[in-house]
Formats: sequence, C-alpha cells, structure tokens
Amino acid sequence: MSSALDATDVLVVGAGVAGLACARDLAAAGLSVRVVEAGDAVGGRMRSDRIEGFVVDRGFQVFNTAYPQVRRRFNLKELRLRPFTPGFLVHTPTGRLNFSDPTRRPRTLPDLLSGRLAGPRDLAALALLSARDMLLPPSRLKKRPDTTARTAFADAGISEEFVERFFRPFVSGVFLEDELETSARVFHLVWRSMLRGTICLPTDGIGAVPRAMAAGLPEGAVRLETPVARLTDHGVLTTAGAEISARAVVVATNPGPASALLPEVALPDYRTVTTYYHVAPRSPLGEPTLLVDTRRRFLNTCVLSDVVPSYAPPGQALVATSVLGRDGQPRERELRAALAEAYGTGTDGWDLLTVRTIEDALPVMAPPHPLTRTTRVAPGRYVCGDHRATGSVQGALASGARAAREVLHDLRR
Repeated sequence: MSSALDATDVLVVGAGVAGLACARDLAAAGLSVRVVEAGDAVGGRMRSDRIEGFVVDRGFQVFNTAYPQVRRRFNLKELRLRPFTPGFLVHTPTGRLNFSDPTRRPRTLPDLLSGRLAGPRDLAALALLSARDMLLPPSRLKKRPDTTARTAFADAGISEEFVERFFRPFVSGVFLEDELETSARVFHLVWRSMLRGTICLPTDGIGAVPRAMAAGLPEGAVRLETPVARLTDHGVLTTAGAEISARAVVVATNPGPASALLPEVALPDYRTVTTYYHVAPRSPLGEPTLLVDTRRRFLNTCVLSDVVPSYAPPGQALVATSVLGRDGQPRERELRAALAEAYGTGTDGWDLLTVRTIEDALPVMAPPHPLTRTTRVAPGRYVCGDHRATGSVQGALASGARAAREVLHDLRR
C-alpha cells in the first residue's frame, strides 16, 4: 500500500547546492516546489559536523567569492567569511617557498625579484597567462581549443621545472588529480576566479552555505530523511512507499543515486579524496595559508583554526590534510612523517580526530570537457549537478539555475 503526499509543480530530489539553487529559482518564479533529501540535513557533500568541539567539514572545502553564482545568491556578510592568505606555501626538498600575489601582498615582492621562486622567463609567462585569464571575458576563455592543463602550461611558455614546483602541486589539490590531465578550459576559468576572488571559509563551517540557501525557500519546502526509491509516471515513489506527484522532477543527487533514478544518463567518473583531521596542541604554522608538497605525498594541508579560530576549542589547533584516494592502514602513519617534515615540527603528539573519505568528490574533467549541458533527460525529467558543468560550486549552482530555466520554459509552453 502506498500513501500519497501533496502534489507540487516541481519536485527536486537532493538538497545539495545544485538542487537548492534550482528550487530557489523555481519558487521565485511562482511555482510550487518541494525538495526531498535522503540525509538528515541539507548540503549533500557541503556538510559540516561538530566532533568534540571541533568543526569538521566533510572533506577539505573552500568558498570562492568571485564565482558569479555566489555573488548573485549570497549575502556574504551573513556567512561571516574568514579568508585564506592570497597564495600558498610549497614544501620543497630545499625548503619552503611562498607563492603569493604581490598585488595583494606587496611584502612578498622581494621573494619574486630574488629569483627564489622562479626565473624571469617563467615569471613573465605566469604573469601573461594570469593577466589573460583575469581580464578576458569568460566567453572568450570558453571558446579556446580544449587541451589538458599540462599542454596549456607548455603553450604558455612555462618551463617543466616551474610546472613541477608550482602548478602541479597546487593544481593537484584543486582538481584532485596529479597528472595535469584536467581540461585547460576548466583550469583557465577556475584560475580566473582565484585571481579575481578571495578563498574563504564561513565561520560556522562550509555547511553554512547550503543552510543559507535552504532558509530562503518557503517553509516546509524541504523534506529531510526522505529517500526516493524510483521515478514514476506522475512523480516519485519514496522508499517509505509514499507517492509524490509533480509536473516535473529534477534529480540533483550524488552520482550513485542519480544513476539509479536515471540510468539513461551517462555520468562521468569521479575522483576520490581522503581528508585527515589532526588535533595539535598549538598551530604548527600560525597563518591561514595552504601548504602543498612538491613530492606529492599529500594534496594540501592547512591549519583550519588559523583560518577560522572557532573551528577548534581554545588552546588547540585543527589541521586538515587531504590525499588522493582512500584511507589505508599505514597511510596515516606515513602522512604524519610527511607533515612533520613539511611543518618543521614533531607530530607524534597529534591526535587523529577523524578521517573523511569522499568517494565522489569531483568529476573527472578531461578534455574536451563541455562547460554547459542541457539538464533535460525526458519530458518532465531533468538532472543537474556539478557533473554537468565545471565541477565547482559555481558549476553546481549554474547547473541548478539552468535546470530551473529549462523547467520553466517547458512547463509554460
């Protein structure tokens, strides 16, 4: 026996940022919208937990203020953002290098002029690449022939040595792959956003972002702990046996559930990342900066409590370190040794707070990668998510917005 729930114009399956963006736009256009979410909170992969007084995001995540969808949708003051420094540190076998934007941090200019970071040719090539990405309109960047990021660096005249020292360790942490095989167009758009914006974290954790989006929906629009078993001719059937009728259904879930609900949709492979959260008696760095490793023993590490002090209780520091792939028995021990070397301090006294493995952290975006795709699957059936665009928060939000536009167009015909 099944029971029927109230009908709605549009049912969105999944309360991640793509689904919430779609629902917000549809509600603003005057349609009745319901969002059903299998989990116990909104956010999908953008979730934050509290563990023993620490704020633990589900995998290392950051928030970029330059994304057009971010500027359109959020009151940034309400998120109480705390910035990272505009740059990052690179641990090399011969010491630590500081790569910072001298236009934002003039005190780092001597490091550039001294030649410690790179030679004149590489710095000139990097400056030209950055100027083009920062100043050209996105439409021009999107029309470039698509290659791999590695080929784009070579075409820009950047030496292999500088790629290995600068781009490879940094880009690996951005796209969760260490072969520089990501689409060059995707790289240029993301690099543009980093040059034009500020990388931050909300004071209450990355989960504050989807919570802010959900708060703008009509009361009762989001129904948590309501997994969907299958789509029907008239809507969906939940695993509890309840039917929800809808004129249109938008699937905005993680890849696994999306494949089960819409098997005809081809989804990309995904990158897996594991983040280790260690508790230290004091900060081993003392500044809100990412640290990467030229030996690629980890993607990146940072002291989260240097960025947002409330991520850790007073008198303690929270260190987040991400690696490609899944957790393994000897991996944390090897990681401690790498962190001790990178931070220049002992790590034996650090406590492992928790480990977060995200199986579907980011879609594989090899060239040629389509930057936008229709969300239409069949009459009354749509799909959205980061896999339909650039794999970023911007991509997820833009995909949700496109789904809303296409639903509105189809329902109003």
